Amino acid sequence: MAEKTYLEAIRDALFEEMGRDPAVFIMGEDARCNFFGTTSGIIEAYGLERILDCPIAEAGITGVAAGAAMVGMRPVVDFTIAPFLYPAMDQICSIVAKSRYLYGGQAKVPLVLRANMIYGNGGAAQHSDRPYPMFMSMPGLKIMVPSNPYDMKGLLKTAIRDDDPVMSFEDANLWSMKSEIPDADYAIPFGQAAIKRTGNDCTVVAIGAMVTLAMEAAALMEAEGVSVEVIDPRTLVPLDMPTILESVAKTGRLVLVDVAWERCSAADHISAVVSEEGFWDLRAPIMKVCTENTHIPFNTAVERQLYPSCDRIVAAIRKTLA
Repeated sequence: MAEKTYLEAIRDALFEEMGRDPAVFIMGEDARCNFFGTTSGIIEAYGLERILDCPIAEAGITGVAAGAAMVGMRPVVDFTIAPFLYPAMDQICSIVAKSRYLYGGQAKVPLVLRANMIYGNGGAAQHSDRPYPMFMSMPGLKIMVPSNPYDMKGLLKTAIRDDDPVMSFEDANLWSMKSEIPDADYAIPFGQAAIKRTGNDCTVVAIGAMVTLAMEAAALMEAEGVSVEVIDPRTLVPLDMPTILESVAKTGRLVLVDVAWERCSAADHISAVVSEEGFWDLRAPIMKVCTENTHIPFNTAVERQLYPSCDRIVAAIRKTLA
């Protein structure tokens, strides 16, 4: 197995799936410019016909991709950064998410919408969003938030092969992360959480790059004699609640770490389900470590204080044990 970065994992998944299935192609604004290194070598291997540069017209790009998907193609749309999804909201929610249902299953929509979450670097209010929770409430969309290169490649392959639309939210803070990736083909099923660390005293469910922080916090708590179980959902739709509920039944405590805004977040949803289905297993109130409900400032020193941190996760774990 070779060590690959998060970006290399994306590139390899795209390259291999384009080789496996001629219906797969890439669309995006300046997609051929290879801004982040995810299309390196693809033009040389597969030609200009399968990597389409598009104008700055997110709604138009999404509409074209949806139509192509419904007639048998498998488009992968690169939105560059997550806030660029907003101009395409009508297409995503009214067409992409609903078409398979509206046509009674006669039309499939095998479409992947990729969005980089670039935050913590002074991108300010218009470029720093982590908007996956708002799309979780729209039936018909599958949502993945990979936390490492291995999962990024395996989940993206699954997304490209899926006959339903998938939104891939990719955390830019993980771009340089490396992990071992098998040379052989593999895909990770949706709806299967990963238990990153086993423990008995407290369950921590963390999303995307927050998994790394949760692992750091768990290591610190271990030094204090506290055993923390860390769970990475991998996909938020479908969501592996049985694994989370089983862990809470074992530990009796739950901390949720989500870099999205706290209000109506993925953490909120998981908290609500555990409160309904695992209430009698809880020995302490559920704690949430999320981003403050405010716009992201331009000043990076102020901005970084808004997001979850290892210290905030440790404090939350300690509070459940008090």
